Amino acid sequence: MIRVPDPDLSSAPSRYYAADFHKLANRRASSPSTPDFPLPDLVVPARATTLNTSTADRRAFSRNDAPPCVMQGTPANFRTRQGSVKEEVGGIDWEPIDPAMVVETPKAFAPGESPLERLPVEILDEVIAQLALDSQPSAYTPRNVDLISCLLTSRTIHVATINTLYSHITIPHSSIFSKFLTHVTEHPGLGTIVKRLDLSHFTSIGLGRSRQVNSEVQNMTSKTLYNCLDLTPAIQEVLLQENLDDDIDENVLCKLFYGLPKLRAVDFCASSSKPFAESFTSAATGLADVPLNLNIRRLGLHECFTLPSTVFETLLPRLPYLTHLDVSHTRITDDALASIPESASLSHLNLGRCTQISGRGVVDFLINHPAAKSLVFLNLSCDIARYRLLWEADVERLLPALPTTLKSLNLNGAKIRRWHAPLLLPLTKHLEELSLASADLSVQDINSFFRPASPSTSPTREPATPEAPSQPWAPPTLHYLDLSSIPAITQSSLFSTSCTLLSPSTCPLEVIELGDKAISSLRECRNTNKRLGWVVKELGRRGWYVRDSNAAGGNQGGRRSWKMGAMWWGMRKCPVAWGEVGGLYGHYMFKK
Repeated sequence: MIRVPDPDLSSAPSRYYAADFHKLANRRASSPSTPDFPLPDLVVPARATTLNTSTADRRAFSRNDAPPCVMQGTPANFRTRQGSVKEEVGGIDWEPIDPAMVVETPKAFAPGESPLERLPVEILDEVIAQLALDSQPSAYTPRNVDLISCLLTSRTIHVATINTLYSHITIPHSSIFSKFLTHVTEHPGLGTIVKRLDLSHFTSIGLGRSRQVNSEVQNMTSKTLYNCLDLTPAIQEVLLQENLDDDIDENVLCKLFYGLPKLRAVDFCASSSKPFAESFTSAATGLADVPLNLNIRRLGLHECFTLPSTVFETLLPRLPYLTHLDVSHTRITDDALASIPESASLSHLNLGRCTQISGRGVVDFLINHPAAKSLVFLNLSCDIARYRLLWEADVERLLPALPTTLKSLNLNGAKIRRWHAPLLLPLTKHLEELSLASADLSVQDINSFFRPASPSTSPTREPATPEAPSQPWAPPTLHYLDLSSIPAITQSSLFSTSCTLLSPSTCPLEVIELGDKAISSLRECRNTNKRLGWVVKELGRRGWYVRDSNAAGGNQGGRRSWKMGAMWWGMRKCPVAWGEVGGLYGHYMFKK
């Protein structure tokens, strides 16, 4: 166990007396990264934080003289010794010939006076935050080793490092959660630093225990989860998921809705158990009796299909600041969607696979509602084997009304015909992702997105379809195109000379998503793939034809601000917090 001794504070006042940290509650979160909870046992000094007023006292850290830096001998006078120590230190053990020769190197700065320690608090926080690793947590691999080392550097660096380590907490297992809860219980000031509680990686797999046995351990229960939220009053983001749905009871939900005034984002991804649905319904019923607006701006209910429609009709009208809403595969209705306050400003909206809404209701909302005028991410996909959301008339009303701020549009399953291609063409000038699975389009229609269509290849319109206004040709901005389940798109049609999708002229296009049959055929064409500069990649149920990074226009990088940390193209789950995507969130975003 790493033990940080209580420093001697009697000799001189310091800029920080590392301890309760209650005055650090309002310090700015330093980085969008998500560092893991520091696993070594830290015993934090139990003295209150003190910020002195004078300049000398603010910059002074400690006047205790440290032992001088001593270097024994010089490289020219060293000799090597072979022996048992050789294996321990890599084969060389330096030993001075003249033990009497001692060279003392004076320190350049007094304790607490180094340029790094004299930086303003906000800048020092930003510097320390650069050491935080934004990598996926594993069961036993240590993370943030550099940050743990910084804890032993000095008291000033110790405080700044604690602020970074506890700002974003990632909990992959119940034992780590229990350890974190013990720390914040013993030192409540640490809880005021926490801004994000990330349980998206939480699982009992890898610990040799089943879910039932894990519940008997009593590390993660509804009571301990409530206590954790109660000890982190300044928390802004809580990321939950289906492995915790039995532990999200009514008290926890009421705490999230009423008891955390600074909460801005909450995600219940795939929580669908019966106890969760009953608790959520009961908490929503309590909301109906209280004239209270919630401060939540980003709400994730992806795959929460057991929640009744009344929950959405009660909850959504109380979100006046809503910007991100993911209700994919839920029972949301047209009335609930229309009840979103006009003061909301939606940038991300996921209505994929929702069977209780109608195409007309969705189109009316997107055209007329003030909250939908600045959308960046829009998912209107559906499973045509069960339900079709958008028919021809809906598509013709929707496409001309979509905002130019849109970067990602998913119309998988919509009834898109050949005469809709000219209506899609203006969207390709600002979209970076376009999903058209199961559309009735030809290779020539798709070619028209990347080169001007000749009059002979223009689609024949029905008389009732309005003519699209002619505009001067501009290159597309598409990086990703979903053409799965389109009959005209096969391995042979992609390789034909009449198809321009694989040519360098279609850059910046770098990812084409295809169905299982086309991917299986392309997988066997290794030589042709190499010659064309494209490779096959698969993950979970999905397959992509990706432009090789060594080819012209390949590997342009998938990071975008509207993805909030995700790197891949074609995400199907709306993010609610900045950070690398992994765990169960990654499964629903890119695998399913």
